[in-house]
Amino acid sequence: MTIFIESECDFDFDFDYEKVAKDVVNTAMDHLGFPFEAEISITITDNDGIQAINKEFRNIDAPTDVLSFPMIDYPAPGKFDHIENDDDLFNPETGEVILGDIVLSVPRILSQAEEYGHSVLREYAFLIAHSMLHLFGFDHMTESDASVMEQKQREILDILNISRD
Repeated sequence: MTIFIESECDFDFDFDYEKVAKDVVNTAMDHLGFPFEAEISITITDNDGIQAINKEFRNIDAPTDVLSFPMIDYPAPGKFDHIENDDDLFNPETGEVILGDIVLSVPRILSQAEEYGHSVLREYAFLIAHSMLHLFGFDHMTESDASVMEQKQREILDILNISRD
């Protein structure tokens, strides 16, 4: 597994943010039974940075907490059978599936942790778990889909013993 983590802003979390990211990514992949090695890019930025990306790619001129850019179209969320038949989904140098990109906003992580009354660690891990589900084809556009995502997010964080405090 390859996880590229790039920081575009200064921040000082009281935990090893790279280890937590890798733990959440690995747990999400294991929990959902992703059968391949994968490559993921995580960018940690500020509100201006995520707003620019949100405007460019989603035509929404506002900051947000997390953006997910999946590289795979799924026939159904969490269905991975078709991947092995598409060489374009694999990095030719490493043989890893290119899952996609995650962009996180540090100011939103901090403010949402305070707003929801839990730790910064929990908010950071939650947003990565949430984004990983998007990279696996899950969405929350309907109440039913949102319920499925919420359950899977909880399961991933429970495996890691990351609670709401």
